[in-house]
Amino acid sequence: MMAGGRKIKYVLLAIIIAMVALQFVPVTRDNPPVSGDFSGDPEVKQVLRQSCYDCHSHETTWPWYSGIAPVSWLVASDVEEGREKLNFSNWSALLADDKKSLKKEIWKEIEGGEMPLKIYLLLHSGAKLSETDKSVIRRWVEGGATPSETPNDTVAPDVVDE
Repeated sequence: MMAGGRKIKYVLLAIIIAMVALQFVPVTRDNPPVSGDFSGDPEVKQVLRQSCYDCHSHETTWPWYSGIAPVSWLVASDVEEGREKLNFSNWSALLADDKKSLKKEIWKEIEGGEMPLKIYLLLHSGAKLSETDKSVIRRWVEGGATPSETPNDTVAPDVVDE
């Protein structure tokens, strides 16, 4: 019986040593310069900042747990993948057709409950989209006015930085 107790101690010690060693595996957690941030309707931008920017911009707020392996690998990977698919930090450099396609994809992901990621919402409840937030995004995607816009603020679509 004592041998079994020693085995458990050695296994636990090995796990602790492995976890400490994992902390030395480098993970990139950076925020490159913003080259062309989204500058459309302020109400849309507020919703995007609240629910999307951590993974889809160069303005990520890296939480404390993003520095602890192996969680750091998952967080860094999610941010890297998110930035590759959609990055609001270079939105203004995109062609109008690309913006239009991305906006449709954004709405498809939101409407389907795919975004924000459920795992992200577990620790970031403030990123959850309310029905009002969803309607702001839907109107933006469909090209309609958001509640903060008035008829005098409306500009031809190819002049507005959507």
